[in-house]
Amino acid sequence: MPAAAGATITILKPDDWHLHLRDGAALAAVLPHTAERFARAIVMPNLKPPVTTVAEAEAYRGRIIAALPPHLTFEPLMTIYLTGSTTPDEIRRARQSGFVHAVKLYPAGATTNSEAGVGALASIYPILEAMQEVDLPLLVHGEVTDARVDVFDRERVFLETELTAIVAKFPALRVVFEHITTREAADFVESARPGVAATITAHHLLMNRNDMFTGGIRPHHYCLPVLKREQHRQRLVEAATSGNARFFVGTDSAPHAKHTKENACGCAGMYTAFAATELYAEVFDAADALDKLQGFMSEFGPRFYGLPVNTAKVMLKKERIAVPADFAFGDERIVPLRAGENLEWQLVR
Repeated sequence: MPAAAGATITILKPDDWHLHLRDGAALAAVLPHTAERFARAIVMPNLKPPVTTVAEAEAYRGRIIAALPPHLTFEPLMTIYLTGSTTPDEIRRARQSGFVHAVKLYPAGATTNSEAGVGALASIYPILEAMQEVDLPLLVHGEVTDARVDVFDRERVFLETELTAIVAKFPALRVVFEHITTREAADFVESARPGVAATITAHHLLMNRNDMFTGGIRPHHYCLPVLKREQHRQRLVEAATSGNARFFVGTDSAPHAKHTKENACGCAGMYTAFAATELYAEVFDAADALDKLQGFMSEFGPRFYGLPVNTAKVMLKKERIAVPADFAFGDERIVPLRAGENLEWQLVR
């Protein structure tokens, strides 16, 4: 049964294996929320312009470290953006750098700032071969962008037409199917060959597609991949709380200024970094699986990436707390998930 009010849980400090930090003033605004809760994070490269080279990743890493408040410690784990111009030599440089930990595949046009992504995936097979040779993981935004495919089916169709072939053709390539949203994706990862894993967001564990329309259009609940049916949400909760090391945390926290969400063509993404650990605790508590929270949050990701598990700890307390209507975001404001509502857990140290 769910924990009683006032209960606490202490876990090893987690890592976030899928995070958007943006740049400049926006980066400085959101970074403390992540650093308070996570020791490390895989940082997405879809800036404008995207981070496509090791040199650009190093420069971005420097800007992240410079933006970190002095009382916080945090290690950004960098990625580079896979394009049609990526070369095997750049892949080898990435592996040798020590700070680039993966390569990100965006199908062109799949989500925010993905215009530089890949069209025909077969064209990048030589790059995937180089990644397999040097053991550099591939992180996949798994959606097709064919306008003839229903938006709610884009992940399933990508799995059937692209990802299955990649996993089979490159048997030693480590692959993360990111921010999975469907029963089919969870089933695929669960039964895939070794070296295949998935990240799951808190918002896909907490909400289904009805939440985009409750009381009217809810632009702050619009993300990509889009929220799915309740049956898919339930399957994701089952996977996340199963103790299966193939599934681990990836918030996909994606900050956008309020006015860019609340307009005629709102940006995709939810801002969850301000309470990411607390939101996952709510999911695991509701599923009577708090004993599985540390594995999902703190152990399985480092194991997949070949990194040491953190030794520092964080404590969470089951105590309701109100969520602010918004936060500062440079010269703008950002609206978090649950704005004006409540969290069921809070981070106490």
